[in-house]
Amino acid sequence: MAVYGYVRVSSTDQNEDRQMLVMNELKIPPEQIFTDKQSGKDFDRPAYKVLAQKLKPGDLLYIKSIDRLGRNYDEIQNQWRILTKEHGVDIAVIDMPLLDTRNGKDLMGTFIADLVLQILSFVAQNERENIRKRQSEGIAAAKARGVRFGRPIKKPPENFGLLVKDWERGKLRLAEVLKKSGLKEATFYRRLREYRLIKHK
Repeated sequence: MAVYGYVRVSSTDQNEDRQMLVMNELKIPPEQIFTDKQSGKDFDRPAYKVLAQKLKPGDLLYIKSIDRLGRNYDEIQNQWRILTKEHGVDIAVIDMPLLDTRNGKDLMGTFIADLVLQILSFVAQNERENIRKRQSEGIAAAKARGVRFGRPIKKPPENFGLLVKDWERGKLRLAEVLKKSGLKEATFYRRLREYRLIKHK
């Protein structure tokens, strides 16, 4: 029997230290702890895929909480079934002792574990949807205040009109105009269209 740990945070700027601390306390070898920095919306994650390939019948997988496994109700249920029923792997959810497949393998224990899993899977997905809703509301409020998202707009230089004239007359090649204006070709043509629209108003 081999013991593994799975750690997940949603993005690269989030910290997995708390989860790693628990795994270290359980004395899981570092090479048997798999970490993803990715959304829990599905199981298309590189480290999880490698882990799933390594797990054998009788192995034990630790996760700190069910939302670290995933945040999609149906996907969590499906993966749990694949790992425990099809692959014969035991799973222990550290924050929820009722979700430890080593215990209560009788009908009542299985029923309670399945019920708890359904509830926690629902909570995990619901929290993900609430996070997305709060993000959308925050973005909408920021836009209403005039906050711009995405790359900052690259403004043309003050002498843009003169550069355009010299380019149109053949005095400057496009490469020279781009160098002098500090614009990339696609941005230059966008600013050129805007310039011509303003000029001919």
